[in-house]
Amino acid sequence: MSSFGYFLRESLQGFTRNLSTTLGSIITIFLSLLIIGVFLVAAVMVEGLVSSVEDEVTITAYVADDADQSDIDRVMDAVRNMSDVQNVTFTTKEQALENFSNSISNAEIIEQLDGQNPLPASIDVELSDPQMVESVASQLEGNSTYQRICENPEDVGDSIKYGQDTVERLFAVTNYVRYIGLALIVLLVFIALVFINNTIRLAILARRKEIAIMRLVGASNGFIRGPFLMEGAIHALIGSLFAVLIIQLLRMFAIPQLQNSLQFLSFDVPGLTYLLIYAALVVAGLLIGLLGSALAMRRYLKV
Repeated sequence: MSSFGYFLRESLQGFTRNLSTTLGSIITIFLSLLIIGVFLVAAVMVEGLVSSVEDEVTITAYVADDADQSDIDRVMDAVRNMSDVQNVTFTTKEQALENFSNSISNAEIIEQLDGQNPLPASIDVELSDPQMVESVASQLEGNSTYQRICENPEDVGDSIKYGQDTVERLFAVTNYVRYIGLALIVLLVFIALVFINNTIRLAILARRKEIAIMRLVGASNGFIRGPFLMEGAIHALIGSLFAVLIIQLLRMFAIPQLQNSLQFLSFDVPGLTYLLIYAALVVAGLLIGLLGSALAMRRYLKV
Protein backbone atom coordinates (compact mmCIF):
# COMPACT_ATOMS: atom_id res chain seq x y z
CA MET A 1 0.00 0.00 0.00
CA SER A 2 2.88 2.38 0.77
CA SER A 3 4.35 1.73 -2.69
CA PHE A 4 0.95 2.32 -4.29
CA GLY A 5 0.61 5.63 -2.44
CA TYR A 6 4.07 6.66 -3.60
CA PHE A 7 3.24 5.74 -7.20
CA LEU A 8 0.01 7.75 -7.01
CA ARG A 9 1.69 10.84 -5.54
CA GLU A 10 4.48 10.77 -8.10
CA SER A 11 2.09 10.30 -11.01
CA LEU A 12 -0.07 13.21 -9.84
CA GLN A 13 3.02 15.39 -9.57
CA GLY A 14 3.76 14.47 -13.16
CA PHE A 15 0.60 16.35 -14.12
CA THR A 16 2.09 19.65 -12.97
CA ARG A 17 5.54 19.00 -14.40
CA ASN A 18 4.25 18.65 -17.98
CA LEU A 19 0.75 20.12 -17.79
CA SER A 20 0.33 20.97 -21.47
CA THR A 21 1.60 17.56 -22.61
CA THR A 22 -0.54 15.83 -20.00
CA LEU A 23 -3.67 17.67 -21.16
CA GLY A 24 -2.80 16.86 -24.77
CA SER A 25 -2.50 13.18 -23.87
CA ILE A 26 -5.82 13.14 -21.99
CA ILE A 27 -7.65 15.04 -24.74
CA THR A 28 -6.25 12.74 -27.41
CA ILE A 29 -7.36 9.63 -25.52
CA PHE A 30 -10.74 11.25 -24.81
CA LEU A 31 -11.36 12.14 -28.47
CA SER A 32 -10.12 8.76 -29.71
CA LEU A 33 -12.30 6.78 -27.31
CA LEU A 34 -15.25 9.14 -27.92
CA ILE A 35 -15.10 8.53 -31.66
CA ILE A 36 -14.71 4.78 -31.08
CA GLY A 37 -17.65 4.79 -28.65
CA VAL A 38 -19.88 6.79 -30.98
CA PHE A 39 -18.97 4.44 -33.80
CA LEU A 40 -19.79 1.38 -31.67
CA VAL A 41 -23.20 2.83 -30.76
CA ALA A 42 -23.85 3.73 -34.40
CA ALA A 43 -22.72 0.27 -35.48
CA VAL A 44 -25.23 -1.33 -33.09
CA MET A 45 -27.96 0.92 -34.51
CA VAL A 46 -27.00 0.13 -38.10
CA GLU A 47 -26.82 -3.57 -37.27
CA GLY A 48 -30.34 -3.37 -35.86
CA LEU A 49 -31.63 -1.57 -38.94
CA VAL A 50 -29.88 -4.04 -41.25
CA SER A 51 -31.24 -6.98 -39.27
CA SER A 52 -34.78 -5.62 -39.55
CA VAL A 53 -34.33 -5.22 -43.31
CA GLU A 54 -32.73 -8.66 -43.60
CA ASP A 55 -35.71 -10.18 -41.82
CA GLU A 56 -37.84 -8.91 -44.70
CA VAL A 57 -35.66 -10.61 -47.32
CA THR A 58 -37.79 -13.38 -48.84
CA ILE A 59 -37.88 -15.19 -52.16
CA THR A 60 -41.01 -15.04 -54.27
CA ALA A 61 -41.11 -17.66 -57.03
CA TYR A 62 -44.01 -17.07 -59.42
CA VAL A 63 -45.75 -20.05 -60.99
CA ALA A 64 -47.86 -20.34 -64.14
CA ASP A 65 -51.67 -20.19 -63.89
CA ASP A 66 -51.99 -23.69 -65.31
CA ALA A 67 -49.37 -25.24 -63.00
CA ASP A 68 -50.41 -28.58 -61.54
CA GLN A 69 -50.79 -28.59 -57.76
CA SER A 70 -48.78 -31.80 -57.44
CA ASP A 71 -45.83 -30.12 -59.18
CA ILE A 72 -46.17 -27.11 -56.90
CA ASP A 73 -46.14 -29.38 -53.85
CA ARG A 74 -43.10 -31.19 -55.20
CA VAL A 75 -41.19 -27.91 -55.61
CA MET A 76 -42.20 -26.74 -52.13
CA ASP A 77 -40.98 -30.01 -50.60
CA ALA A 78 -37.66 -29.63 -52.41
CA VAL A 79 -37.27 -26.06 -51.13
CA ARG A 80 -38.09 -27.09 -47.55
CA ASN A 81 -35.20 -29.56 -47.68
CA MET A 82 -32.72 -26.84 -48.64
CA SER A 83 -30.42 -25.54 -45.93
CA ASP A 84 -31.05 -22.00 -44.63
CA VAL A 85 -34.78 -22.22 -45.49
CA GLN A 86 -37.04 -21.44 -42.53
CA ASN A 87 -40.53 -21.59 -44.02
CA VAL A 88 -42.25 -22.18 -47.36
CA THR A 89 -45.81 -21.08 -48.15
CA PHE A 90 -48.00 -20.88 -51.23
CA THR A 91 -49.98 -17.79 -52.26
CA THR A 92 -52.84 -18.33 -54.69
CA LYS A 93 -53.86 -15.80 -57.34
CA GLU A 94 -56.85 -14.79 -55.22
CA GLN A 95 -54.71 -14.29 -52.12
CA ALA A 96 -52.20 -12.26 -54.16
CA LEU A 97 -54.95 -9.95 -55.38
CA GLU A 98 -56.35 -9.59 -51.85
CA ASN A 99 -52.90 -8.77 -50.46
CA PHE A 100 -52.39 -6.18 -53.19
CA SER A 101 -55.79 -4.66 -52.48
CA ASN A 102 -55.01 -4.36 -48.77
CA SER A 103 -51.64 -2.71 -49.48
CA ILE A 104 -53.01 0.20 -51.53
CA SER A 105 -55.27 3.06 -50.52
CA ASN A 106 -56.74 3.76 -53.98
CA ALA A 107 -59.62 1.32 -54.50
CA GLU A 108 -60.15 2.60 -58.05
CA ILE A 109 -57.12 0.58 -59.19
CA ILE A 110 -58.91 -2.66 -58.25
CA GLU A 111 -62.12 -1.49 -59.89
CA GLN A 112 -60.27 -0.79 -63.14
CA LEU A 113 -59.27 -4.45 -63.33
CA ASP A 114 -62.92 -5.18 -64.17
CA GLY A 115 -62.93 -8.52 -62.40
CA GLN A 116 -59.67 -9.67 -63.98
CA ASN A 117 -56.79 -10.94 -61.88
CA PRO A 118 -53.40 -10.35 -63.54
CA LEU A 119 -51.40 -11.42 -60.50
CA PRO A 120 -49.76 -14.88 -60.56
CA ALA A 121 -49.66 -17.44 -57.77
CA SER A 122 -46.33 -17.77 -56.01
CA ILE A 123 -44.18 -19.92 -53.76
CA ASP A 124 -42.89 -17.74 -50.90
CA VAL A 125 -39.67 -18.69 -49.13
CA GLU A 126 -38.52 -17.32 -45.74
CA LEU A 127 -34.85 -17.76 -44.87
CA SER A 128 -33.10 -18.52 -41.59
CA ASP A 129 -29.98 -16.78 -42.92
CA PRO A 130 -30.76 -13.87 -45.29
CA GLN A 131 -27.13 -13.83 -46.45
CA MET A 132 -27.83 -17.12 -48.27
CA VAL A 133 -30.68 -15.70 -50.37
CA GLU A 134 -28.74 -15.90 -53.64
CA SER A 135 -27.73 -19.50 -52.99
CA VAL A 136 -31.30 -20.61 -52.25
CA ALA A 137 -32.65 -18.68 -55.26
CA SER A 138 -30.03 -20.32 -57.49
CA GLN A 139 -30.99 -23.81 -56.26
CA LEU A 140 -34.66 -23.06 -56.87
CA GLU A 141 -33.90 -21.78 -60.36
CA GLY A 142 -32.08 -25.03 -61.12
CA ASN A 143 -35.00 -27.22 -59.98
CA SER A 144 -36.30 -29.06 -63.06
CA THR A 145 -39.89 -29.18 -61.80
CA TYR A 146 -39.96 -25.45 -61.14
CA GLN A 147 -38.48 -24.79 -64.57
CA ARG A 148 -41.54 -26.51 -66.01
CA ILE A 149 -44.18 -24.64 -63.96
CA CYS A 150 -42.59 -21.18 -63.56
CA GLU A 151 -44.40 -18.13 -64.92
CA ASN A 152 -41.76 -17.48 -67.59
CA PRO A 153 -40.19 -20.79 -68.74
CA GLU A 154 -38.04 -18.97 -71.29
CA ASP A 155 -36.26 -17.09 -68.48
CA VAL A 156 -36.61 -18.98 -65.21
CA GLY A 157 -34.59 -16.38 -63.26
CA ASP A 158 -37.12 -13.71 -64.26
CA SER A 159 -39.81 -15.63 -62.32
CA ILE A 160 -37.80 -15.52 -59.06
CA LYS A 161 -37.77 -12.22 -57.18
CA TYR A 162 -35.98 -11.31 -53.97
CA GLY A 163 -34.94 -7.70 -54.55
CA GLN A 164 -31.61 -8.74 -56.02
CA ASP A 165 -30.10 -5.28 -56.44
CA THR A 166 -31.29 -4.04 -53.05
CA VAL A 167 -30.00 -7.13 -51.25
CA GLU A 168 -26.57 -6.89 -52.91
CA ARG A 169 -26.24 -3.21 -52.01
CA LEU A 170 -27.40 -3.87 -48.45
CA PHE A 171 -24.83 -6.57 -47.81
CA ALA A 172 -22.08 -4.54 -49.53
CA VAL A 173 -22.77 -1.44 -47.40
CA THR A 174 -22.81 -3.54 -44.22
CA ASN A 175 -19.38 -5.03 -45.03
CA TYR A 176 -17.92 -1.61 -45.94
CA VAL A 177 -19.10 -0.13 -42.63
CA ARG A 178 -17.44 -2.95 -40.70
CA TYR A 179 -14.13 -2.62 -42.55
CA ILE A 180 -14.03 1.17 -42.25
CA GLY A 181 -14.90 0.98 -38.57
CA LEU A 182 -12.11 -1.52 -37.88
CA ALA A 183 -9.56 0.65 -39.71
CA LEU A 184 -10.74 3.75 -37.83
CA ILE A 185 -10.41 2.04 -34.45
CA VAL A 186 -6.87 0.85 -35.23
CA LEU A 187 -5.85 4.36 -36.36
CA LEU A 188 -7.27 6.08 -33.28
CA VAL A 189 -5.69 3.58 -30.89
CA PHE A 190 -2.32 4.14 -32.61
CA ILE A 191 -2.63 7.94 -32.23
CA ALA A 192 -3.50 7.58 -28.54
CA LEU A 193 -0.51 5.28 -28.00
CA VAL A 194 1.81 7.83 -29.63
CA PHE A 195 0.61 10.63 -27.33
CA ILE A 196 0.89 8.48 -24.21
CA ASN A 197 4.38 7.45 -25.32
CA ASN A 198 5.47 11.07 -25.74
CA THR A 199 3.97 12.13 -22.40
CA ILE A 200 5.75 9.40 -20.46
CA ARG A 201 8.99 10.12 -22.35
CA LEU A 202 8.87 13.75 -21.18
CA ALA A 203 8.10 12.62 -17.64
CA ILE A 204 11.14 10.32 -17.70
CA LEU A 205 13.38 13.13 -18.98
CA ALA A 206 12.08 15.51 -16.28
CA ARG A 207 12.95 12.99 -13.54
CA ARG A 208 16.18 11.61 -14.96
CA LYS A 209 18.34 12.90 -12.07
CA GLU A 210 15.93 11.50 -9.48
CA ILE A 211 15.89 8.16 -11.31
CA ALA A 212 19.70 8.06 -11.31
CA ILE A 213 19.76 8.62 -7.53
CA MET A 214 17.14 5.89 -6.99
CA ARG A 215 19.33 3.49 -8.96
CA LEU A 216 22.31 4.32 -6.78
CA VAL A 217 20.41 3.59 -3.57
CA GLY A 218 19.25 0.24 -4.95
CA ALA A 219 15.62 0.91 -5.90
CA SER A 220 14.10 -1.99 -7.82
CA ASN A 221 13.10 -1.70 -11.47
CA GLY A 222 9.45 -2.14 -10.56
CA PHE A 223 9.64 0.68 -7.99
CA ILE A 224 11.14 3.04 -10.58
CA ARG A 225 8.67 2.09 -13.32
CA GLY A 226 5.58 2.17 -11.10
CA PRO A 227 4.87 5.96 -11.15
CA PHE A 228 5.12 6.08 -14.95
CA LEU A 229 2.71 3.18 -15.41
CA MET A 230 0.35 4.82 -12.92
CA GLU A 231 0.59 8.15 -14.76
CA GLY A 232 -0.27 6.58 -18.10
CA ALA A 233 -3.18 4.67 -16.54
CA ILE A 234 -4.56 7.84 -14.92
CA HIS A 235 -4.39 9.77 -18.21
CA ALA A 236 -6.27 6.99 -19.96
CA LEU A 237 -8.82 6.59 -17.17
CA ILE A 238 -9.66 10.31 -17.16
CA GLY A 239 -9.94 10.37 -20.95
CA SER A 240 -12.14 7.27 -21.05
CA LEU A 241 -14.47 8.56 -18.32
CA PHE A 242 -14.94 11.84 -20.18
CA ALA A 243 -15.74 9.83 -23.33
CA VAL A 244 -18.31 7.77 -21.42
CA LEU A 245 -19.86 10.95 -20.00
CA ILE A 246 -20.26 12.57 -23.43
CA ILE A 247 -21.77 9.41 -24.95
CA GLN A 248 -24.23 9.20 -22.04
CA LEU A 249 -25.25 12.83 -22.63
CA LEU A 250 -25.74 12.07 -26.33
CA ARG A 251 -27.87 9.08 -25.35
CA MET A 252 -30.03 11.19 -23.05
CA PHE A 253 -30.52 14.28 -25.21
CA ALA A 254 -29.34 13.92 -28.83
CA ILE A 255 -30.63 10.45 -29.75
CA PRO A 256 -34.23 11.12 -28.61
CA GLN A 257 -34.26 14.26 -30.77
CA LEU A 258 -32.93 12.24 -33.70
CA GLN A 259 -35.59 9.58 -33.13
CA ASN A 260 -38.33 12.23 -33.14
CA SER A 261 -37.02 13.65 -36.41
CA LEU A 262 -36.68 10.25 -38.11
CA GLN A 263 -39.57 8.27 -36.68
CA PHE A 264 -39.54 5.80 -39.57
CA LEU A 265 -36.15 4.53 -38.34
CA SER A 266 -35.36 2.84 -35.04
CA PHE A 267 -32.40 4.08 -33.01
CA ASP A 268 -33.14 1.89 -30.01
CA VAL A 269 -30.06 0.42 -28.31
CA PRO A 270 -30.53 -1.75 -25.19
CA GLY A 271 -29.25 -0.29 -21.92
CA LEU A 272 -27.07 -3.35 -21.36
CA THR A 273 -25.35 -2.66 -24.70
CA TYR A 274 -24.49 0.85 -23.56
CA LEU A 275 -23.04 -0.52 -20.30
CA LEU A 276 -20.92 -3.00 -22.25
CA ILE A 277 -19.66 -0.22 -24.53
CA TYR A 278 -18.83 1.97 -21.52
CA ALA A 279 -16.95 -0.89 -19.86
CA ALA A 280 -15.10 -1.63 -23.10
CA LEU A 281 -14.03 2.02 -23.44
CA VAL A 282 -12.69 2.17 -19.87
CA VAL A 283 -10.82 -1.13 -20.23
CA ALA A 284 -9.48 -0.10 -23.65
CA GLY A 285 -8.35 3.23 -22.20
CA LEU A 286 -6.48 1.54 -19.36
CA LEU A 287 -4.83 -0.88 -21.75
CA ILE A 288 -3.78 1.99 -24.03
CA GLY A 289 -2.38 3.91 -21.07
CA LEU A 290 -0.43 0.96 -19.68
CA LEU A 291 0.83 -0.17 -23.08
CA GLY A 292 1.89 3.35 -24.09
CA SER A 293 3.73 3.79 -20.81
CA ALA A 294 5.41 0.39 -21.09
CA LEU A 295 6.60 1.14 -24.63
CA ALA A 296 7.98 4.52 -23.55
CA MET A 297 9.83 3.02 -20.58
CA ARG A 298 11.27 0.23 -22.68
CA ARG A 299 12.70 2.78 -25.07
CA TYR A 300 13.72 5.64 -22.80
CA LEU A 301 14.01 4.18 -19.28
CA LYS A 302 16.99 1.81 -19.10
CA VAL A 303 16.33 -0.08 -15.87
